[in-house]
Amino acid sequence: MNGVHVFHIGDKVVYPNHGVGIIEQISSRTMGATIEKFYMLKIAASSLKVMIPFANVGNVGMRPVVRNGEVQKIVDYLAAGECINAADWKARFQENSDRMRSGTLTDVAAVLKSLLVLGQEKSLSFREKKMLERARYLLVSEIAISRNCEESVIEEALTKALTKSNLRFPEISELAS
Repeated sequence: MNGVHVFHIGDKVVYPNHGVGIIEQISSRTMGATIEKFYMLKIAASSLKVMIPFANVGNVGMRPVVRNGEVQKIVDYLAAGECINAADWKARFQENSDRMRSGTLTDVAAVLKSLLVLGQEKSLSFREKKMLERARYLLVSEIAISRNCEESVIEEALTKALTKSNLRFPEISELAS
């Protein structure tokens, strides 16, 4: 399994760009002489069901929900971390898209912070607003599940952290417009 995480039924995992899901079952199907095993994942927010072959887990970036130590690093980064934006819109959008696809919560936090910094200088494009909304959702939902608490508690904590960087955590209503 070359270092790829093995998951079990009931595990909470992150499927990059979709958010947190729960492994509902593990099934296999025979294709000729080979047996292919799959994780059946239910995405928490949308109830979408996703089948992920064991062989693709590494490629799609499926991973366990973030641990508490990691959460603290993310909060610290939002409070005081360095944030650099590419000047060119295309380069910046590509960089942020790649970070969102990487699936690590640290990268998602970097996207959120860079877009908030950018939003202070000029208004975000529609696509950047959508990405900010996605980053906000992925951060809040995963940390809430990781810490086993309400999303509003996490929103408060992230708001406090961002205030230290003179940034404002966006309200969902602002992003939906």
